[in-house]
Amino acid sequence: MKLSEKYTQLLLGMLCLFLAGVVSAAGMNPCAMPNPCAMKNPCAAKVKHFDIDATKVLRPAGTRLAAGNHNELVKEGKVLWNDTKLSSNGMSCNTCHQDHNSFSASFAKPYPHKISMVKERAGIKGAVRLDEMVQFCMLAPMAAKPFPWDSRELAALTAYAAEVQKSYKASRAAKKPKNPCGAMKNPCAMQGNPCAMKH
Repeated sequence: MKLSEKYTQLLLGMLCLFLAGVVSAAGMNPCAMPNPCAMKNPCAAKVKHFDIDATKVLRPAGTRLAAGNHNELVKEGKVLWNDTKLSSNGMSCNTCHQDHNSFSASFAKPYPHKISMVKERAGIKGAVRLDEMVQFCMLAPMAAKPFPWDSRELAALTAYAAEVQKSYKASRAAKKPKNPCGAMKNPCAMQGNPCAMKH
């Protein structure tokens, strides 16, 4: 372990001891509180039943995406890609795909193609288009409503995702998806922390 890591661990351990002393009079162990960042990565969550309505993912027959200048759509899509206001849980497209990583290997294939996550959560066994994948992501993990099919937003995000796909290398899919909370450590869960002792 590097010196800086030991120093950090020591400081966090002291903080946990301090907190334990502050609340001990109330009979509470601060280290017993759950760490919200210990939850599974919401970008890779798996469920045992279909929790996404397939009719909100699949493009209705005869639907056309909003038209516009491709470069302008891509520019607008890049802004939307990082916009946490699109979700109901503070996530953005970039939350799951930081630095354009953490896609499945199939992202390198031309759309439409089959996607296991869509099959698992929406029961869609066939191939999906890129705009349908955008709609799926709005529903999960963004926990928001899908865009109107003729909206500028859907066209822009689809155009930007297509640009991201062009430079995507399938080998990068080997990297595990990053948990947005992964950078935050719970001092009470650290090995050797006195707060981890049974009370």
